[in-house]
Amino acid sequence: MTLHDLVFKSRSYRRFYEQESVSRQQLVDMIELARLSPSGANLQPLKYMLSYERETNQKIFDCLKWAAYLKDWEGPQPGERPAAYIVMLADTQIRTESSHDQGIAAQSIMLGAAEMQLGGCMIANIHREQLRQVLNIPQHLHIALVLALGKPAETIVVEEIKDNNIRYWRDSDGVHHVPKRDIEDIIIV
Repeated sequence: MTLHDLVFKSRSYRRFYEQESVSRQQLVDMIELARLSPSGANLQPLKYMLSYERETNQKIFDCLKWAAYLKDWEGPQPGERPAAYIVMLADTQIRTESSHDQGIAAQSIMLGAAEMQLGGCMIANIHREQLRQVLNIPQHLHIALVLALGKPAETIVVEEIKDNNIRYWRDSDGVHHVPKRDIEDIIIV
């Protein structure tokens, strides 16, 4: 699979085959990609909590908000929820601001998931204090992102933006449509 294929395949999946497990080793392999990724000033402030067991997954799920543009959708139903999560934490004792590192590491993880025939969704809409309490996360670790992972149970179609509307949507068959800007609209000569 080429890098282009991996990037194209790495979509924001929000429905999964929940019974299809993701192993601890698969999660560790994804974290290895993040570990090897560039880091500002090579400070490497990111830490990760791994979840692949149903009970902990449920605690994390209860702290997340899903798909802001899909107003009539509450999120994945039982049976289509993620099989695993990676909670990305920024150690503020190492660096107080690490958003660049977070983006680079999250993309590396998602590309690794795609290579493993998995999918995921980077979630920033998190009830952070609730998640901190249920996972007993120390205060010096900022909850940056939650990466929801599993075998995708939905079809995603990338299409051109129409009427300047960038909002993703689902059709009556449950196909998820993601409008993307045209290449000529994003290159400034």
